[in-house]
Amino acid sequence: MTARTDTEQVELANTTFYEVMERGDFESLSGLWLDGDDDGVSCVHPGWPVLSGRGEVLRSYALIMANTEYIQFFLTDVEVSVSSDTALVTCTENILSGGPAEESGELGPLVGQLVVATNVFRRTSEGWKLWSHHGSPVLAETEEEPDDETPA
Repeated sequence: MTARTDTEQVELANTTFYEVMERGDFESLSGLWLDGDDDGVSCVHPGWPVLSGRGEVLRSYALIMANTEYIQFFLTDVEVSVSSDTALVTCTENILSGGPAEESGELGPLVGQLVVATNVFRRTSEGWKLWSHHGSPVLAETEEEPDDETPA
């Protein structure tokens, strides 16, 4: 069996990050992030302020998982760049999520969202670990024509 290249290992770590989110597996998610107090871990969820430090970042994911009944990520435009012990992954997260269950117990309405993401990984003795995640919403295009009455 051939050893995986750094690029393949980083791509696998990135895919695993989204898979554990879909499963709501907080323990596995925690293991994907750099460990330590002075690691500079950071995260920006769409519409949130910058979260700094492993504890604050992991609390945010616990909150998201506790309030999301269903989430699925379809990743597109995945680009991986590795330089020494640091790797950068950019991708588009095509997210499908379901709100809290209705009174009948059925899943709430499904909502689609596009987010562009940058994930930064660092090489450790345990493999590639997330150092930073930054997600930014993609604004939906409207079909409205531009207003011709723009002031000069």
